[in-house]
Amino acid sequence: MNKMKVLIVEDETAAYENLVEMLRKINPVIEIVGNTESIEQTVYRLQMNPDIDLILMDIHLSDGSAFAVFDIINVETPVIFTTAYDEYAIKAFKVNSVDYLLKPIKSEELEQAILKFSNRTKTEVAKYLSGLAHLVPEQRYKNKLLVPIKDKLLPVDLQSVSFFYTTEKATRIYQKTGQSYPYSKTLEQIMVSLDPTHFFRANKQFIVSRNSVANITVWFDNRLLITLDVETPERIYVSKNRAADFKGWMVGG
Repeated sequence: MNKMKVLIVEDETAAYENLVEMLRKINPVIEIVGNTESIEQTVYRLQMNPDIDLILMDIHLSDGSAFAVFDIINVETPVIFTTAYDEYAIKAFKVNSVDYLLKPIKSEELEQAILKFSNRTKTEVAKYLSGLAHLVPEQRYKNKLLVPIKDKLLPVDLQSVSFFYTTEKATRIYQKTGQSYPYSKTLEQIMVSLDPTHFFRANKQFIVSRNSVANITVWFDNRLLITLDVETPERIYVSKNRAADFKGWMVGG
């Protein structure tokens, strides 16, 4: 086995120490590069130094579910989840072919999982990582977003959001106050986690909140011009093909 850098995401000291002891016995070339205990710490650690080969991640962290990490940033490192029995999580792991270890973790099972990853090709790792994107519980729409600002995570209530806007360079969240923040997700990734009764993908640049729509103008070519209750970086048009869907959405249809 080549040298492997492992990050342990675990908020229980005894569980962390147990993993460290087992990893050192499995192979001394394994380098434990750190321990994070929360969503916030994990996001910060992966943003500041993503040079990690494998993550051992408990699902239940001190500030919430570890699935939130995947909502905030794109994780590009393979993850083996460690968990006590969790019916939803285990089902999701199996469906998406994601590896997990049930607590209490046995040394031989951990060794087998480590060996499996050390033998994976880049193509296999890429396929595995694509499965991590589908782990967030279905139909559990968000009430808040955690937005990374320097070394902090800012909770943003979705009721305060007027629209999401993207360009080729970046995506930003705009609140009703006019305040905006950069956000690392694409509009496609964002829309999956939003309640579609409250948010609508108007076009390639905008997701708008229904509560922020102030005016709708029927344009000369049957497009709709949407005016919000806050200033926008550019005009928002809904195409002729989507106009009926938008009007139905506005009246709750």
